Formats: sequence, structure tokens, C-alpha cells
Amino acid sequence: MTVPLAKLSVAGMTKSFQDLDVLRDISVDVAKGEFISIVGPSGCGKTTFLRIIGGLEKATSGTARLDGRVIDGPGSDRGFVFQHDNLLPWRTVFSNAQIGPEIGGYVNAEQAKRTHSLLRLVGLDGFAGFFPRHLSGGMRQRVNLARALAVDPDLLLMDEPFSALDAQTREIMQTELLRIWEEGRKTALFVTHQIDEAVYLSDRVFVFGRRPGRISEIVPIDLPRPRPLSVKRRPEFVALVDRIWQLIEEDVRASVLEERG
Repeated sequence: MTVPLAKLSVAGMTKSFQDLDVLRDISVDVAKGEFISIVGPSGCGKTTFLRIIGGLEKATSGTARLDGRVIDGPGSDRGFVFQHDNLLPWRTVFSNAQIGPEIGGYVNAEQAKRTHSLLRLVGLDGFAGFFPRHLSGGMRQRVNLARALAVDPDLLLMDEPFSALDAQTREIMQTELLRIWEEGRKTALFVTHQIDEAVYLSDRVFVFGRRPGRISEIVPIDLPRPRPLSVKRRPEFVALVDRIWQLIEEDVRASVLEERG
């Protein structure tokens, strides 16, 4: 699907690990400021796709371009929020959030001020001097998000960042992520197994089919923003969740049976 003024363009992306085809011929455009979620059965290549966009893996064939530049490795134009926070236990909240600018070699008073403002944005004002062991799971992921935003990326990549959280904390983090996203409208790719999470957060949902991964359908989410959690009880929200589940149900069942076998 072609998007006017695409921020991210993927053309013919294929990925194989030896004889295993993981992704096959993915072509898609993402507009500037779009929030895209990616759903699909386990093993369909969602995380591999995200890692290629992040420059952490190489595609076997095809290209990904960000603002017209071919992605051929990691870069400060992309921020990555992993499933596990991977915070360094000997560093404070502030110094963990500063890792990206430190690696980039542009730490100064102005950058430090920006990092403090990001900690306020993610709801951690007053926790800059705390260590990771003092934080809850949700707070640690807030630090993870601040760390990704500290490099001021053009593209924010998130790989199931809330999967380790309890259900209540996960819902709160969804609302917080939308609040933070609304502040800067970063172009975002978000991998999740939770269909309701994808619908709640996104402008569009990319539905991946069973391996080798491919985009079987793109579902637009025509729900007005801002979105309170109560939107999840509305009939149109439930209908979108049901539609996406029907798209992947057969693949999910096949994937589960394959894992058991």
C-alpha cells in the first residue's frame, strides 16, 4: 500500500535463516506521524521485521528506507523499546535514560535538560536519582521509553514492551503511551500479541500471516483521538477486534498445534 509522503518505505523485504523463510516479499509504506501496530501468530516474523527496520538484522533481499535513506544498520534516527527493559542496575534512572546521547557523544547541559523533561513526560519526575531495583515493572518500562526518546528518533520501534506487565498496569501504560505519543507524534511501529491493544493504540494495524511472514491485510482504525480506555467497550471497537481475530484465528491455531507437535 502506498502512503503519500511516506516516512518509511519497505519494498520486497524477504528474510531467511538458512533454509527457514521468515519473511516473504513485504512491501508497505508508513506515513509520518502514523502509529502502526503489527499483530499475527507466534513465529510469523513480527519481531524480525522490526529488527530489520531497526538495523539489528539484515534483510536477505528487498529494502527499507527511512526518509528516502536505505536502512543498513542501527542509527540514532530510530529508537528501540524492547520487550525487556535491560536497564543497567548500577546506573540511575537519569543515567540509564542518557545512554543513547552518551553513545552518540552529544551529552551537554541542553541534552541533560531534555532528558529531565522526558522523565517528566513519562511520569518519572522525582525519580531521576533512583536505581532500577527501586522501580516497579511499569516504571522500568517508562525509563525504557524515555531512553528511546532521548535520541529524538524519527521512528520509534516497540517490541511487545508491555508483555511482562500485569493486566491493570498494561492498560495504564497503554494510555500513558498514547499521551506521550500525542506530545510529539513520532512515527511508531508497535509489535503486540494483544489485538485490543493494537486497536486501541493504532491508526492502522498490519496483520501478518503465518510463516513465512507477510502482510495479509491492513486494517484502518477509524476511531477518534484522544481515546479513553472506555472506548474499548464501544461496539465499533469490539467489531474491529473481532475482525482482526477472524483474520488470524486459523493461523494462530495452526501455530499453536505446530508448537505442541
